[in-house]
Amino acid sequence: MKNQNIQTEVDASYLYNKLAENESDPTIANVFRQMSEIEKSHAEAFAKKENIPAAQLMQPSWRAKTLNTIGRIFGYDYVLGSLMDTEKSLSNAIISTKKKNQLALTGTENNHVTILRTILEKEDKVTGAQLSKFERKHRSVGGNAIRAAVLGGNDGLVSNFSLIMGIAGASAGQEGVLLAGLAGLLAGALSMSLGEWISVKSSQELYENQMQIEMDELETNPEGEMRELALIYIAKGVPEEQAHIMAQDIMKDKGVAHDVLVREELGINAEELKGSAMEAAVYSFIFFAIGAIIPVIPFFFLTGMNAVMLSVGMSAVGLFLIGAAITLFTGKNVWYSGFRQVLFGLAAAAITFGIGKLIGVSIAG
Repeated sequence: MKNQNIQTEVDASYLYNKLAENESDPTIANVFRQMSEIEKSHAEAFAKKENIPAAQLMQPSWRAKTLNTIGRIFGYDYVLGSLMDTEKSLSNAIISTKKKNQLALTGTENNHVTILRTILEKEDKVTGAQLSKFERKHRSVGGNAIRAAVLGGNDGLVSNFSLIMGIAGASAGQEGVLLAGLAGLLAGALSMSLGEWISVKSSQELYENQMQIEMDELETNPEGEMRELALIYIAKGVPEEQAHIMAQDIMKDKGVAHDVLVREELGINAEELKGSAMEAAVYSFIFFAIGAIIPVIPFFFLTGMNAVMLSVGMSAVGLFLIGAAITLFTGKNVWYSGFRQVLFGLAAAAITFGIGKLIGVSIAG
C-alpha cells in the first residue's frame, strides 16, 4: 500500500506535467506545473519516510502512460477528469490516516479542484473569464465516452456469455446456440442503444428548459443575477472585492454570463448538451455488440464442448481486458481488477450453464 501511494503521486506528477505541456492558456498551464511539483514533493515525502532514495523513485506506471496516450488521441480534458477522481480518493485517504494518527493537516490534503482554485486566486492577472474557463474544463471532463465503451463492452460480453452457456448447457446444438447468441446480441444492443438515446435526449430537454428559465431571469433582473454570481464565488473562497469584480467582468457579455450562471447556479455544462443522442445510441450499440460477439465466435467454426471451452477461454480473456481497462478509472491493481472481472463473469456463466443443464435433462426426461 505504501509503494502504491508513492506510485500514485509519481503518476499524478507525470500527468499534471503533460497537461501543462499541452495547455495553451499560460495561467492554467502554470497551475498544472505547480500541481506537478506538489505531487512530486508528496512522492519524495513518502519515499523519505520509507527510507527510499529519491533516485529510486518509481517511473510513471503503464496506467499513467496509457492515460497520456488517451489524452493525445481524445484530448487532455479526459486526463484531467481522471486525475481529479483519483486525487479526491487519495486526498480523503490521507486526511483519514492523519486524523487517525493524530497528525496535523498541512492543507495540501484537500481535493485538487480547491487547490487549483487557490493557486489561480494567487495570480494577480486572473480574471472572471479565466476562472470560468478553468471551471468549464474541470466540469466538462470525465471520459464519459470511454467509460461507456468499457461498460458497454462489459455488459455485452457478460450477458451474452451467460446466455450462450445456458443454451449450451441445455444441449441445444450448434445452430441453437448460434441463433440464441446472435439474437441476444441484437436484442441487447438495441435495448442499450435505445436506453442511451432516451437518457441523453431527456437530460438535454430537461437542462434546456432550466437554461431558458435562467436566461429569462438574466433578461429581467441582471443586477440580481450579478449579485448571486458574486456570492457563489465568495462561497468558493474568492475574496469579496475580487468576487464582485469577476462577476461584473462576466456580466459584460450576456452570452458568457448565461453560460457561467447556468454552470455555477444549476451545475449544467452547456458544452455537454451539444452531444448527439443518436451518436450516443450508435456508440452504445457498437460497443455492446463488440462485447457480445466474443463468446459467439467459436460456435461459427466448432461444435460441442470444443466450442464451449473456446468460448469460455475467449470470454475470460475479454473479461480480463475489460477489468484491466476499468483500472484507468479506479487506479486499482491491474491483476486484481482483471481477475476479479474474470471470476464474476465465469461464475455467472457457470450458473446459467448449470441451470441450462438441469432444464435440458428435465425436458429430455
